[in-house]
Amino acid sequence: MKQIEKINAIRLLGIDMIDEANSGHPGIVMGAAPMIYTLFTRHLNVNPNDSKWFNRDRFVMSAGHGSALLYSMLYFSGYKLSLDDIKNFRKIESKTPGHPEVGHTDGVDATSGPLGQGISSSVGLALAEESLRAKTKNSGYVDHYTYAICGDGDLQEGVAFESMSIAGRQKLGRLIILMDSNDIQLDSPVIETTKINMKEYVESLGWDYFLVKDGEDTDLIDKAITRAKKTDKPSLIEVKTVIGFGSSKQGTPSVHGAPFGKGETSNIRKKWGIETGPFEFSDDVRKQVIKEIDKRVLPIYKKWQKSKSKYEKDNKDISILSDLGNRNKIKYNIKDIELSKNSATRVTSGQILDKIQENKNFFIGGSADLTASTKVRGINGNFDIDSREGTNIKFGVREFGMGAIVNGINLHGGLVSFGSTFFTFADYMKPALRMASIMKIPSIFIYTHDSVFVGEDGPTHEPVEQLDLVRSIPNFADFRPADTNELRAAWEMALSYTSTPSAIIATRQNLNEISGSSISSSKKGAYKIYGSDKADIVIFSTGSEVSLSVDVAKILEEDGKSVKVVSIPSTYVFDQQGNEYYNKLVGNSKLKVTIEAGTGISLDKYISHSDMRFNMKSYGLSGDGKEVYSKLGFNAKNISEKIRGEFK
Repeated sequence: MKQIEKINAIRLLGIDMIDEANSGHPGIVMGAAPMIYTLFTRHLNVNPNDSKWFNRDRFVMSAGHGSALLYSMLYFSGYKLSLDDIKNFRKIESKTPGHPEVGHTDGVDATSGPLGQGISSSVGLALAEESLRAKTKNSGYVDHYTYAICGDGDLQEGVAFESMSIAGRQKLGRLIILMDSNDIQLDSPVIETTKINMKEYVESLGWDYFLVKDGEDTDLIDKAITRAKKTDKPSLIEVKTVIGFGSSKQGTPSVHGAPFGKGETSNIRKKWGIETGPFEFSDDVRKQVIKEIDKRVLPIYKKWQKSKSKYEKDNKDISILSDLGNRNKIKYNIKDIELSKNSATRVTSGQILDKIQENKNFFIGGSADLTASTKVRGINGNFDIDSREGTNIKFGVREFGMGAIVNGINLHGGLVSFGSTFFTFADYMKPALRMASIMKIPSIFIYTHDSVFVGEDGPTHEPVEQLDLVRSIPNFADFRPADTNELRAAWEMALSYTSTPSAIIATRQNLNEISGSSISSSKKGAYKIYGSDKADIVIFSTGSEVSLSVDVAKILEEDGKSVKVVSIPSTYVFDQQGNEYYNKLVGNSKLKVTIEAGTGISLDKYISHSDMRFNMKSYGLSGDGKEVYSKLGFNAKNISEKIRGEFK
């Protein structure tokens, strides 16, 4: 069977999927099929019969709108996708959703679609490989490449620049990105949106650049990948393709995201001399593609398997973490860590992170050029070109890129990765937080400088709406501890999750220990930290405002009021407890109050319309933190007086 017959089969199966769904992106399917075929059959080390093989090459379809191309290639490669799965493209509960989803479709290594993040995940995957190869002493347990296919749009997203600049600085030579360079975007030709010289651009970032002038020539593509594998830099291979190749509207924006229609697809079949109908292919196509992959990869796979037990004996923790589902098997003694008294939770959080990294070489992460302030670092030296076993990543001022790279590292398996910045910059990272949640990976993000208490830096650096942002993300754990007990619980829970990312949100200012705080109670997400079980007034509060709430309660008690303060270190965990637990906390109270130095919208679900809210209704101020806090109404006298007014 001729090679072009296999490539055209890959193309047409993808187009049939799109026509059947009447939805999808046929342009990349037709243009990039020779590229993905060459990669899978000549270079990608994967075993479709063991798709989670730890030492497989990773592949990311960063141009996630090309999912039909990926699914077609996976089907012909022998992954666990049936023809019925293929026919159900973009249908509810199918194994072939509109954009690739890791953990949902066999053979998909990363969720992609929001442009730029696939490239960034690839950087994280490649960085993990470099780190693990060094940690396992080049034993062969981890020894692979990371590949991605991207489009023009991917490279226009800022996060791609952030991540690629890190990859270039770190000389991640095992990262190879193939660019589907067809000069067309959804709305217009690329030239109408950018004039970047791609060669100069990527080389300026520390990458090697290769150009394939004819995207139909598989030998040229093969040679470019072979050359890229021999360099010590990450590589971008620009492959000049024709969007919608073979169709009557090839080379135009109209074929980017609109189905051809069965009539047009039928005409393409006739033009190519193909007599079969939709979803009809010779069994020889699949058999031959599988044979091409197996002949090259199976000897490598079998050799790795023979040494697997020795590798895993020598690298026990890493082998456990190779499956994220085993992450909670790693034990930590956080409750025994000695912490500074009455300190900022950014300080004590840093102490916990430093301590749990001792004698554990699988932690890796860092801060977005803020280590001195966030206290977040890998403790075993910097990860760098000449120190691959280092665990501190210098992300630079690249918050979004940092978040996406942390996701990629955790997605790889074998490591626990974390990233940190000031909480106000969570806005810059939101898409990465969301992607961690969708991919169900337990990335840990440590945010500091968590409120208007930041003070002198002013409103640009004082987070107000960010708590609501983080809490709005499904399957995402928020932790805003009021003292070290709650902080210990937060770290224990974040490290125990196997499919949920977390944000630990810490203070710049010192916090006093609260006598009623409890590690075990904190793990319920909310609990009574002060006051009477049967209270007329229940105050819900978080973080630094819990101590303030206790002061308010004490003032109200002087007037004979019965008050309970409920600390909510995590709304995510609290909401999992159910209505019975909530009702037990609020009892028969006559008034419920929320006190939080943020917009507080995410706490509204715990109170009714007639209850009281002490939250931020504006941005902050520049000045001494304590004075700003008080000026904005967060002082016990002001709040207690207003609550008294409700009982007159």
